[in-house]
Amino acid sequence: MHYHVYAFEKLEVWQLGRRIKKEVYKVTQQFPKEEKFGLVSQYRRAAGSITANLAEGSGRATQSDKAHFTNVAYSSGLECLDHLITAYDLSYVEEDTYKKLRVQYDELLNKLNRFYKSQLKNKNLKTHLNRP
Repeated sequence: MHYHVYAFEKLEVWQLGRRIKKEVYKVTQQFPKEEKFGLVSQYRRAAGSITANLAEGSGRATQSDKAHFTNVAYSSGLECLDHLITAYDLSYVEEDTYKKLRVQYDELLNKLNRFYKSQLKNKNLKTHLNRP
């Protein structure tokens, strides 16, 4: 079976967000049951928002619109970092896991910031929709 690979799937920043989202799902499985509708839900939703906004932005026609969704993805990354800090403070994650994820968030946030700036810099360029 052959399928089309969309532009967002090729983005290094989306691929990193995808790996982090998977890690968030694994880590939050170990959280206390009483957090299922609290921190677990919020953390997973924020992690999903990173990749979802990059995907949605890739379908926009202008660089300014694309940059807007990258900015939202960046904000969701910061939200994830805050949830990670909360989970660490409540001893829901071990220090090693915290440090590993913290480094991944630093990398992701830096890449998102650079991507956003490049989109703004190139906002006057004509873009086309990458659709099959």
